[in-house]
Amino acid sequence: MIIVMSRQAPEAYIQAVIAKIRQAGLSEHISKGAEHTIIGAVGDERSLLVEWFETMPGVERAMRVVREYRIVSREIHPEDSIVQVRGRPFGGQVVQIIAGPPAVESEQQMQESAVLVKDNGAALLYAGVFKQYASPYAFQGLGVLGLEYLQQAGLTQALPVVAELADISMLEVLLQQGIDVIQIGARSMHNVELLKEVGRLNKPVILKRGVSATLSEWLMAAEYIAAGGNHNIIFCESGIRSFESSYRHTLDIAAIPFLKRETHLPVIAAPSQAAGKAWLVPALAKAALAAGADGLILNVHPQPAKALCEADQVLSPAAFSDLLAELRKLAPILGRSL
Repeated sequence: MIIVMSRQAPEAYIQAVIAKIRQAGLSEHISKGAEHTIIGAVGDERSLLVEWFETMPGVERAMRVVREYRIVSREIHPEDSIVQVRGRPFGGQVVQIIAGPPAVESEQQMQESAVLVKDNGAALLYAGVFKQYASPYAFQGLGVLGLEYLQQAGLTQALPVVAELADISMLEVLLQQGIDVIQIGARSMHNVELLKEVGRLNKPVILKRGVSATLSEWLMAAEYIAAGGNHNIIFCESGIRSFESSYRHTLDIAAIPFLKRETHLPVIAAPSQAAGKAWLVPALAKAALAAGADGLILNVHPQPAKALCEADQVLSPAAFSDLLAELRKLAPILGRSL
């Protein structure tokens, strides 16, 4: 069972609810978000009655849990949630574009990339700093130095920045650099300890779907973050593994409306990463937008032919500009804006 406390509920009211749960032989899990405190009754909830809690002072509503994922479910939060990133809302009427190269390669490359992103009206700057590949001989990124280049490029163009966290030991470095959004990559979606750590922060998190993860597993990964108190979560569909070998992964378009129905949190898509081929990106980007995506992550590079990794998937400056122009025409037809 989930008990949602009212915004101004004092600690005494919260403790009274906890005592009621314990009296029934269950334990509690408390999640304190920016607006509400949510108390979950852990155990066999059949011994509890909703009416016991809804009449208690400070309780906004109580409900039985049908799904394993509770905090991120629409069952306890029917309205859409908006995740703010320095004034850029994710989950509202505006579709947000996150763009940048697959990896930080040099200071100059990042400065040029930031100009491209800003001049084309994208909202956030992204680039990989700790790259993870199956081959140890592939370009692994510039690490902390790349993080500095990324942050400086964002500051120069007044763009919030997104950086991936792949190792708990690097979390403090990202925080010290003032990264605006932490991304949990597809390879790290099942890293429970990593999810718990970002759950303790009050910072937006983009949670990418693992290439072999079911939708339920993806939602449960988000639940780990939310259970820690951080409800600033943005889901990102970035492709799943299938038998098809003509492109890297299959962008699961159906996952977007499914998640929009299951969760109140925003959902975006990463067509560049899924396709692995730049010429497929415009079609997939439009399809994701039509399916209800609240934003897109697009790879663009000042000189695609010189990209040190994933060159096949990056858009050229001209292709990037053309795509955003097309998306701006499509968005109003769907009741959105860009």
